[in-house]
Amino acid sequence: MPNLTIGPRVRKPLHLHDKQLKVLENIATEIRVDLIDMLVEAGSGHSAGPLGMADVFVALYFHIMIHDSKKPNWKDRDRLVLSNGHICPIRYVTMAHAGYFPKKHLNTLRKFGSILQGHPESEKLIGSETTSGPLGSGSSQAVGMAYAGLLDKSPWRVYCIMSDGELAAGQTWEAMLFAGKNKLYNCTFIIDRNNIQIDGTTEDIMPLEPLEEKFKAFNLNVIRCAGNSISDFVNATEHAHGVSEKPTVIIADTIPGYGVDYMEYDFTWHGKPPKKGEEAINALHALRTLGGKIESEHE
Repeated sequence: MPNLTIGPRVRKPLHLHDKQLKVLENIATEIRVDLIDMLVEAGSGHSAGPLGMADVFVALYFHIMIHDSKKPNWKDRDRLVLSNGHICPIRYVTMAHAGYFPKKHLNTLRKFGSILQGHPESEKLIGSETTSGPLGSGSSQAVGMAYAGLLDKSPWRVYCIMSDGELAAGQTWEAMLFAGKNKLYNCTFIIDRNNIQIDGTTEDIMPLEPLEEKFKAFNLNVIRCAGNSISDFVNATEHAHGVSEKPTVIIADTIPGYGVDYMEYDFTWHGKPPKKGEEAINALHALRTLGGKIESEHE
């Protein structure tokens, strides 16, 4: 398993060797399997977005970010802001695999008193930088952190994960104006461009394209990548680190429900889990065809 902490704090080149990439891909498969188990146990929660973003979260927690799961409040850690809090199940599973809390807690998703609520609560979950829920607010929180980091000459970076659907919120574009004006090069926005939201496709409900041109007009550096390719996302992030005059937006094109054939591209899986029985069994079988052979109570 890759190192989670780099110390003394030196940001190293991100280029992946073949063996490193294979390790990360295997972790992503394990995490998707645990995600399905967790959602089935909870009987509620979001499926499409978390499955689609598993590769991005694995890349961030196991290769890109400088952090320490044993010292979650370490002052020099990189900050990850999850603006689209509804995809938190993938963050929870990734954090458990990264050692932030025991995996047994995954079975408590959305239960009363659990540290793993339907949207992340920073007071309950150590290692979660913000409490998220209202879509669009994460971008403002991220630029505030990044601005403070530059004022303090801090070495850490801010990564803000956002949905494409939340780009319809005006607050997002106010944050982008602020980020561009203040040249927050230490802030990287990651857009989950899966083209769906709760009641349809983004381009039917509130068209976003041409999205790259819009961000560029706000004086942001824009990189587009395949969000379900760990290596492509890592390369995009390395390019972002090399830009020192403006913040970067990474538009990560992802497949909603990635790895589960009957969920892929289907917006109706935005906000529901697979049911116990045939749906769960089929989902786990589909995920194992990605290369993992992981035992589960469902098979």
